[in-house]
Formats: sequence, structure tokens, C-alpha cells
Amino acid sequence: MINKCASLKRAAIIAIALSTGVGSLVVRADWSGKMSNIELYHKLILFQNRLTKLGISDLSETVLYVDSDSQTLELWRAERLLQAYDISTAAQGLGNENGSYKTPVGIHRIAAKIGTGEKPNTIFRGRQPTGEYASIEVMDADTGLDQITGRIMWLKGQEPGINLGAQIDTYERYIYIHGTNEEGRIGQAVSRGCIRMRNHDVIELYDQVDEDTLVIIN
Repeated sequence: MINKCASLKRAAIIAIALSTGVGSLVVRADWSGKMSNIELYHKLILFQNRLTKLGISDLSETVLYVDSDSQTLELWRAERLLQAYDISTAAQGLGNENGSYKTPVGIHRIAAKIGTGEKPNTIFRGRQPTGEYASIEVMDADTGLDQITGRIMWLKGQEPGINLGAQIDTYERYIYIHGTNEEGRIGQAVSRGCIRMRNHDVIELYDQVDEDTLVIIN
């Protein structure tokens, strides 16, 4: 027997989706009592028109959803939540302007994966491993180093005028998902624009996604 409240909640979300034009995204719903793709569709309702313009209607592919409010990154595949990770977005907040040190918003894809096979805590400069290894700070402390460690997933904006093009280009701003030496600060908005993760987490995520994976930052 499906919980009545849960059933009503799902029905309400589907009704909202249909009324706002996202019915095409509802590939299937799990009525066995387990939450499935409805959660993801609910998150993406506000992005529907933008997704449609980009020709994205089938969310059966892998999707990374970055929530700056909760400081989490969610890994979805085939409309199911596989994992959620604590992250750090920018101390300056959200924004797409060059030189703003803000985390860009909107629809992105992973343009390049860098660091395959490198040891955990490897330090990168200019996207090249230096042969050095970071000393991980597990306390909530600003080391002043802002090191890029572990793995790099370089993001490319997909929306001209928002995160793609002159003065607002995510790729040209060198915005990554990457590991950090300041693991004790994960869960707080403290980065200089990139999305920081713990080294173990960023390696785990890196191994589960491909280049061209859809990334939505909100």
C-alpha cells in the first residue's frame, strides 16, 4: 500500500510539471512507494524552457545537479539519485562574470576530465600534475593555498548569453569540479569560483561520469 501523503505529493508534482510544460520529461514514475525521477523533475522545472532550447528532453542520461543553497552535488542516472556529495561553491556567491570569483549558474557539460590514474591528493597547476601531494587540512581553516587536487572536471557553459560567450564564459574562466586541500571547509561557500569536493569524493565521482555529462548549477 502506497503512503497516501507520498502519493498525493507525487501527483501534485506531476500536475505542476504538466502545467508548466515539463510533461515531456516525465518518462516514468515509480509508484511502488519509492521516490524516483519525480525529485529530479521537481528540481528542474525552472530549467525546462532552457533545457528545451538546448534540445534536452530525455533525462535518462547522467545528470549532476549542484545546489548552492545546501552545498551539495547530486549524481543522477536514469532519473534516480545515486549519490549526494558535500561541496563548496564560491565565497562570493553565484554569478557568471569574468573575474567575479563567483560560481557560474545554469546548464553546463563536462568538457574535459583530467587526472586519470593520478594518486589521491595530487596537486595540479595549469591542469598538469606537479608531482607534489597536498597536505589535507581537516579542520575548518583557511590555508590561503586554494590548491586544485585529486581530479579535475572542467565545465563548459551551454547557454549563450548566460554562461557561454564573451565576459561570461564558464570554460574560459577555468571553472572546475575538483578536489581541495581544505577538506575541513567542505559544506561552506568558500571557493574562488570552482566547485570543491573532498579528494575521495571527487575521485569517486570522476570514475562514474564521462565527458559531456550534463551539469546544472542552481
